[in-house]
Parts: sequence; structure tokens; C-alpha cells
Amino acid sequence: MNLKISIPSEVILEKTGVIRIVAESPNGFFGLLPLRLDCAACLVPGVLLFETEQDGERFVAVDEGLLVKVGPDVHVSVRNAVIANELGTIKKIIQDQILAQSEQEKRIRSMLAKLESDFIRNLMEFSRHG
Repeated sequence: MNLKISIPSEVILEKTGVIRIVAESPNGFFGLLPLRLDCAACLVPGVLLFETEQDGERFVAVDEGLLVKVGPDVHVSVRNAVIANELGTIKKIIQDQILAQSEQEKRIRSMLAKLESDFIRNLMEFSRHG
């Protein structure tokens, strides 16, 4: 099979010769083999596994998204993804990214709160003088 994994900004993986894929949908884990019928599935955040004869098993942490299989082509489109050679590596990468994302979200919320308060203060000033 030919596997392509993309996030909104780029294609992060293109691999040919994939012999097996395991992913997770809202209904649980499912597997894809080369002769499986075409299908589409929603993906939940978790770990997608793919295997090639050259590289063995590889792991990709994926956010929610969509998997579509048409013939030998499997396209996975998700909001975010991280590729690793080992399952343990993915756990560490995900934890680091979640912490960084958390900090960024806190800064954004703080900036939005300041913008809101400045807007209200300016609106009150305008209404007093108008």
C-alpha cells in the first residue's frame, strides 16, 4: 500500500510498500491489509501503526482526522501528527507537545482577556464622552 499522512500545513509522511496499517476509530481499532476493500473512517486521537518490510513497525501519534483507502492508496488527514520509531518515544513527544501547547493556549487566553478588557474600557470612555 501507499501511505500518505498530512496535516493542514504539509504532508509529513509518504511511504510505499506498506504491508499493514492499524488505526483507531470511534468504534475501536481496525486493520488495513493491501487487499482490503476501499473504505473511509474517522480517526480519534491515538497511535497509528504501519509496517513495511524494510523498516518494520513504525508509529505515528495522530490527532482526530480521516483515513481514506482507495485501491492501494491510503491517505490519512489529521490536525496534528508525530512520527516515531518506538512507542515509548511517542509518549514523550506527545507529553512535551501537550505541555508546550498548554502554555501557548494560556498565553493566547491571557492576550484575549486583555483585548476584551481594553475594548470594554475604551467603549465606556467613548460612551461617557459621546
